[in-house]
Amino acid sequence: MNARLKVFTLLEAQGVPASEADDLVAALEAGAVAGAQCQVVELGGMAPASRGPLFSDGWDDSVTAVSEALAGIADREWSRRGGRSAGAAELAVHVADVGQRERADLVRLERFVRENVLPRTHPHTTARRRVLEALGEAGGLCTARTRSADGDVIVCTLDAGHYDPDDKPPFKDGKPGGWHKADASIWNDLGAACIPHAAI
Repeated sequence: MNARLKVFTLLEAQGVPASEADDLVAALEAGAVAGAQCQVVELGGMAPASRGPLFSDGWDDSVTAVSEALAGIADREWSRRGGRSAGAAELAVHVADVGQRERADLVRLERFVRENVLPRTHPHTTARRRVLEALGEAGGLCTARTRSADGDVIVCTLDAGHYDPDDKPPFKDGKPGGWHKADASIWNDLGAACIPHAAI
């Protein structure tokens, strides 16, 4: 629908009459289906020989059925070409209205996430990182990642540029030191499953 509307708009801007635009768009649509039909026809006789003659007969019958269906679709698309552009203006209004409603919904959703969800997440947690990513505000966070013992991917939740391999964490109280951290996980860049920030 959007592609057809754009083509009509471009053709109208070039002074192409609506009826001629109808014919051009219908020809393109019917031609695309006809092109697919040509490719289907080439599959005739291409059944794997190892599957036997019964399978081969079913294969060829299926190719014929699909080919005939596509040819019928192409014919119908061409025969229905008249009057399509008559609703182009209404279509444009509909598309614009839908787009406006979607933008309003996104604004309301972002406000809800910012006011109700973000304040309830704790700093330096995966939950907070996910909320920031949804808001498009995670650009300043580290992108280093590793895998847990369960195989889950864990992404660092600290600020970008924080990593200092010489600043080892005191594991007893869980502070990250200069290493990466996400929830209860703390790691450096030396593990085989680790992807350091610098490599992203």
